Amino acid sequence: MTVAELSSDLVWAAATALTVAFIAFAIDLSRLGAKEPVAEPAAADASGDADAPVRVAVATPAKPVSRKAAGIGISTGWLGTILLLAAIVTRGIAAGRAPWANMYEFTLVGAFVAMAVFLGVSLRRDVRFLGAFVTGLSVLFLVVAQNSFFLDATGVQPALQSYWLVIHVGVAIIATGIFTVAFVMSVIQLLRDSRENGNAFLGHPAWRWLDTTPRPAQLEALSFRLNAVAFVLWTFTIIGGAIWAEHAWGRYWGWDPKEVWSFVVWVVYAAYLHARTTRGWSGRRAAYFVIVGYACVLFNFTGVNLIFNGKHSYSGITTQE
Repeated sequence: MTVAELSSDLVWAAATALTVAFIAFAIDLSRLGAKEPVAEPAAADASGDADAPVRVAVATPAKPVSRKAAGIGISTGWLGTILLLAAIVTRGIAAGRAPWANMYEFTLVGAFVAMAVFLGVSLRRDVRFLGAFVTGLSVLFLVVAQNSFFLDATGVQPALQSYWLVIHVGVAIIATGIFTVAFVMSVIQLLRDSRENGNAFLGHPAWRWLDTTPRPAQLEALSFRLNAVAFVLWTFTIIGGAIWAEHAWGRYWGWDPKEVWSFVVWVVYAAYLHARTTRGWSGRRAAYFVIVGYACVLFNFTGVNLIFNGKHSYSGITTQE
């Protein structure tokens, strides 16, 4: 077995472990949703008036729900993330360069960063409710990468043989991974807010697990922090790309499709951060802004590479940057 083959096998092993984590997290959410709330005894009216309205306390669970499945999800999530890291390292060894020079490798590292951010945040906060979504997306990314983006581990084009491949593309991947977790946070924020406001579909008992997540304002605040960090990294990505472009092609900016859409992503997130901090945009409007921004990130990664031709598309899906 070659190092390249080992890397591919490790990716499938990581996908398997993360699939187990996804199932465990999904079971945890289903148990939370299946738990029947039990109403507390009605409070007696102090006045003794039989016609006075009786106050009933808010329903609460009879006893805490076992979160063993979530614990399994965290453990297998760590295992899958470690296996994915090993796959990325061995890919780099096989290729003899930084392992993020094309769409296949970018997807692997992006999934790893998303999982690392989720697991890192889970060390400080109880964010197990994110587990099913983050692991599910990560598995999807890995399967698509293996089946649609896979390339043999080889060298890169002369323009990519630069330390900027490590810096520029590496920072872009980290930003994308953080954007992914923030996106999931905003989606759950919208679901929780809709349930609290009486949405008929989300009022079904199967969605009762949403009641165990933080309030929409707390989810929005955490999403904002993550997006702010990712935005700074994305800003550096654009600046670093411009410097690299001047070294490689003799110009800082050439309105290449990848450059244009990277700038579109920057504008959308800059508008989101500005609107939330200075214009008071919060709640659902802020969450929708995040979803639009992440859609632009995904299109910049897939659509721009597969649809448009430019200096960043050397050979179809072979080159991410």
